[in-house]
Amino acid sequence: MNNIKKTLSFIGACSLIASCGFSVGEENTWDVTQPIETGVTVEATGSVKVVPDAVQFNFSVFAIDTTSSSALERATGLASQAREALEKAKIDKDDIATQSVSIYPEYSYSQDGKQNLIGFRATQSFAVTLRDTTSAGEVVDAVVASVGTDLSIDTLSPILIDSKDAAEQARESAIKLAKKKAEDYADLLGVDLGNVISVREFATSGATPQPWLRADLAVGESSKTVVDLGTQEVSVTVEARWAFVSGS
Repeated sequence: MNNIKKTLSFIGACSLIASCGFSVGEENTWDVTQPIETGVTVEATGSVKVVPDAVQFNFSVFAIDTTSSSALERATGLASQAREALEKAKIDKDDIATQSVSIYPEYSYSQDGKQNLIGFRATQSFAVTLRDTTSAGEVVDAVVASVGTDLSIDTLSPILIDSKDAAEQARESAIKLAKKKAEDYADLLGVDLGNVISVREFATSGATPQPWLRADLAVGESSKTVVDLGTQEVSVTVEARWAFVSGS
């Protein structure tokens, strides 16, 4: 009789576990299945176009000489000339950074494919942020004039440094678009839109345009570099979930 009672008690306990949504795993762990709240998850992107507030100016100076030390010495001298030009243009030292310094052998090749060492090339590369966009072209011209032909421009591109206001506008637009989508779904399904359950924001992205350069020629004047800023797009993408409630 006692064995029958124990068996019935065990069966009753198992029934209770099943009715409560519990399950027993192989390692005697308990999982509770939570009810899923009905609702809709939507994604939307808000975008704002703004004018860049700075120009990124990356350039390299280089020198070729018979020895690595002499090539480096010449390149160092050219780098100093470029720094002086930037200083005269009142570019803050915090906005000037050396990206790299390199030395490697320079070869020439004969018709039969033979390799001949002709010297060494030393290069120093700079990354400069020009915050005054109106004078960016003048600064570029001053640096080029100070170094001469031993300089290459690697990047001259408008950039957006302060994107906070644009990101806030894009975020507001994204939320409004997401809510409108959710309301459209609710209308189609014949239910009301309830409270927002969750919101996720994805990385803000800005489309970087290709740099635009031109040389303006005027009578009696040498060519001048002009940087056309154009516009850049700041985007914010959100994913939001709203609950559905039965219509009244």
